[in-house]
Amino acid sequence: MQKSAWLPAVLAPLVVAGAVAAPVIANAAADPVAGKDPSAADVIASVAQSRDAQYSGRLSQTSDLGLPELPSGAGGSSVQGDASDVLGLLTAPHTARVYVDGPDKQRVQLTQQLAEQDVVRNGDDVWTWDSKQRTAVHVTLPAHGDAPAAGTTTPADVARRAIDAITPSTTVSKPTAVRVAGHDAWQVTLTPKSDDTMVGSVRLAVDQQTGLPLRATVLAAGSADPAFQVGFTSLDYGAPAARLFDFTPPSGAEVTTKDLSDADHGGHASHGDGTAADRGTPTVTGSGWDTVVELPAGSVDRSALQGDADASGLLDQLTKPVDGGRAVQTKLVSVYLTDDGRVFAGAVPVSTLVAAAK
Repeated sequence: MQKSAWLPAVLAPLVVAGAVAAPVIANAAADPVAGKDPSAADVIASVAQSRDAQYSGRLSQTSDLGLPELPSGAGGSSVQGDASDVLGLLTAPHTARVYVDGPDKQRVQLTQQLAEQDVVRNGDDVWTWDSKQRTAVHVTLPAHGDAPAAGTTTPADVARRAIDAITPSTTVSKPTAVRVAGHDAWQVTLTPKSDDTMVGSVRLAVDQQTGLPLRATVLAAGSADPAFQVGFTSLDYGAPAARLFDFTPPSGAEVTTKDLSDADHGGHASHGDGTAADRGTPTVTGSGWDTVVELPAGSVDRSALQGDADASGLLDQLTKPVDGGRAVQTKLVSVYLTDDGRVFAGAVPVSTLVAAAK
């Protein structure tokens, strides 16, 4: 991650991961849910079987988060431009091609105006490519490691982070039949019981035959219109061509290599015991939809967004002064930047983050 784009990069995963405020689902085997009247538990459990799915498809992502509209590359400086490009992925609709051959082979192609971004995973090798910057990053993952996030989000990304919040913090509706991208699906609605979260509900449409999440819609509390939605507009099952998972950087590209094969994959964020901050990793407090994530001081470079003499300062455009720092509150998630360099985020109001920082 480039430090110049840290604020939008903090927002991006939280919109879909922090916004639904739940750990990754612990999958269990399940049978298909086609041809019967399934329970919500049946539909939720069927998501597990889609991890080995093979398919190609096109995704459409839209959002209405209440963020200021900044055009891609706005600001006149490379720092401002990089951050605005990332922010544009949150504020502007876009489409992506997705190719998946089981859990260890994926390719996501995000095409923008005169540019393309790719994330290609083939086993433990992951390549990211930005044609605009002509930069490539090669990452060697640890065993069972997750690939870096692509420029877009899949319905499965949202589903697997929402489902584990079902009990006791969530009410789940009875499934209803819908069609998405030409496929029959069961749709369930997850509604938080918490009064503190800004998330009103999450709707998941799951393929009746395969358990693959086909569409995910997140509504803000008190709103009937989606704040975030991602779903397939076309989807074909079957193994994609093997060549799609091979990547060679073009001649002249700037290539960065990161070997994470020896990284400790046994743990992630600390849950408030203070040890994670010493290692520069996030600390998590709260649970379910009210989870707050803290990044320790020094994790991000907030000075990079201050702008230069020719820039208006993206930090000032995105945030407003609050007690002890600056903050931005979207319809689904808030981010609080303390004066001492820490960053707090969650699907809760800014006031909750300010209280958590004290």
